Amino acid sequence: MTLLERWTKSINLVSAESLGDVWRRHILDSAQLLDLMPRPTAVPSTVLDLGSGAGLPGLVLAILGAGRVHLVEADQKKATFLREAARITQSAVVVHDARIETLTPFPVDVVTARALAPLDRLLGYAAPFLSVQDRAAGTGRGPMALFLKGRHVEAELTQARKKWNMALECVASVSDPRGVVLRITDVYSRGSKA
Repeated sequence: MTLLERWTKSINLVSAESLGDVWRRHILDSAQLLDLMPRPTAVPSTVLDLGSGAGLPGLVLAILGAGRVHLVEADQKKATFLREAARITQSAVVVHDARIETLTPFPVDVVTARALAPLDRLLGYAAPFLSVQDRAAGTGRGPMALFLKGRHVEAELTQARKKWNMALECVASVSDPRGVVLRITDVYSRGSKA
């Protein structure tokens, strides 16, 4: 936690007021995704964390053994923090210091995001990765998105459903009574599938 606190002073990784409750607000909030992820049978899961920032949830999931974790962060200072945090925690992650839109889609099992963008935009970022067909077998299920959302989730869902079709499960957050985790599969834009 000292690393997070030290770096937050210079590059604003998390809000200063949340530093007093790092465990619940950030670590537990991120870690709860592990139980919602598919369990690999033969091949480790591939996780893509969009807008990784302080490594939440991606780096936390990597530390917990979620599989091969790719962290995407366009801000160079935050990407440097992610590399340093991965080195200190000895977490095997891949840091992509690039904008999400510039990455060539690759096969993933899970796409995660926390405090990045409204749901309709998140789905636009995630859909190319979720639709890659020749992904490694091992989970027995199609790829999914796990997005942590707060009290405005209903408005975000209403807006997203104007552009996207999806199978959706809302799971109550274990860290915030107002929060939910959206577990989303079968994502496609309206009009792209008969």
